[in-house]
Amino acid sequence: MRFRNVLLALFLFPVSILWSSTDCRAHILDVAEGEFVSFEDMVRDLRNVPLVFMGELHDHVGHHKAQLQVIRTLHESGVPVAIGLEMFRANNQESLDRWIAGEIGPSQFMEIFNQNWGMWQEYKEIFLYAREEGIPMVGLNIPRDITSQVARSGFSSLSPEQVRQLPGVACDVDQNYEDFIRRSLGGHVHGKINFRNFCEAQMVWDTVMAHNILKYVRSHPDRTMIVLAGSGHAWKYGIPFQIALRVDIPYRVLLPAIPGRLEPNEVTTKEADYLMLGLGEGPIH
Repeated sequence: MRFRNVLLALFLFPVSILWSSTDCRAHILDVAEGEFVSFEDMVRDLRNVPLVFMGELHDHVGHHKAQLQVIRTLHESGVPVAIGLEMFRANNQESLDRWIAGEIGPSQFMEIFNQNWGMWQEYKEIFLYAREEGIPMVGLNIPRDITSQVARSGFSSLSPEQVRQLPGVACDVDQNYEDFIRRSLGGHVHGKINFRNFCEAQMVWDTVMAHNILKYVRSHPDRTMIVLAGSGHAWKYGIPFQIALRVDIPYRVLLPAIPGRLEPNEVTTKEADYLMLGLGEGPIH
């Protein structure tokens, strides 16, 4: 019964519209209610929490448009916001601070960004808006060599010095977490990598990002942090779960619908609070 309204909506809105990458109409499913809600209704809810997780496919322009729309709307409504970034390492925070302060130009910063991540054109509008408005941006990620080593050889291969860089990480991967990772990847793991090691790398990633988020939120209790991360990290099983293990803090998870992985007739509140469908070049309604 809980999905009756969703199924009715799917009948009224043809699948070709909901999944279109170019259609200007995007829609928001309130997962708990099983109903579509307006963008304004969702934002009113987001105003009440200190943490908002927004998932993405990294190369999907529509997902980044949606992230910017939420950031802009909350900021312009008077909510002090900060932006947490999977795509920037915490040890490069000084570069982010200098970017927001206007001390680094776009061409120089693009080089720094590409050393941390890549796909600058996809993220550029978010970074430019944050700079123009003076919105703090916070690097959450860990050194790439650590996650690569764990993915290759497992958490036990890390040296004591490397482990000291990972505050509070125990890396206790259980079957539920493995099942979650398989689903988030759509059943695909790159190359010949050991799947258990890959899961340990994901958990290290999630745990350290959770630690960095909490460090910022505790020192800036007046701000709402909007965390931008891949959907495999932003799902409630990912970073939010690691947050919940450490502190009782309200949050919301917004995920884009992904055909074959996260669809409206399958998503539950165990995974997300809102599902965004039909994200393309236009705004969410």
